[in-house]
Amino acid sequence: MTRTSLTREEVLAAAGSLVRRHGPAALTMRKLAAELGTAVTSIYWHVGNRESLLDALVERTVEELGEIRPRGRTPADRIVSVGRTLRRELRARPHLIAMVHERGLTERMFLPAQQALVHEVHAAGLRGARAAQAVRAVQFQVVGYVLVERNRERAPVQRPDEEELWHTGAAPAEHDPALARSLAGPVDQDRLFTDSIRALVTGLLTGSTGRP
Repeated sequence: MTRTSLTREEVLAAAGSLVRRHGPAALTMRKLAAELGTAVTSIYWHVGNRESLLDALVERTVEELGEIRPRGRTPADRIVSVGRTLRRELRARPHLIAMVHERGLTERMFLPAQQALVHEVHAAGLRGARAAQAVRAVQFQVVGYVLVERNRERAPVQRPDEEELWHTGAAPAEHDPALARSLAGPVDQDRLFTDSIRALVTGLLTGSTGRP
């Protein structure tokens, strides 16, 4: 049964869901109409043609990335929370982020997160070039980590894999068997990210007041 009532927000939400699951190529007006149980003409009425729909999706993604709210008792805790939230949001919508990048809106998308970071590095006592460097370091750490995660997930099966390499003794870890065992095991990506960004933030803020 064809729906008779539909809102623009419902159209954008369904379109965003299609892109997140299958990529931009899967987003056609016919598929979107089927997803919503409505006529194709209804989609055009609410969002225009496909290019207009993609532009609206990009704008929606930019707005969603602007809703990051720092949490924690200290500036360092709040900076880490921004990094964790930003990573989660980027990982949740890779195809949409790629669309934002293709339309030249990446810097605008990251501006709210940067503004949140500026507030916290100021609260930690950093100013000027040091503050700017800290903001960029955190942003680059998050984006770089997400790219590495995505590349690992899409990489072909490795032979030999990491476990085999470190168990064969070919790597120089004879004097640190615990290291070899750890590197041969699975990666806890959440914990590694949190540990690495916290170490980065501690290093960046150390010296602003004489202590982390």
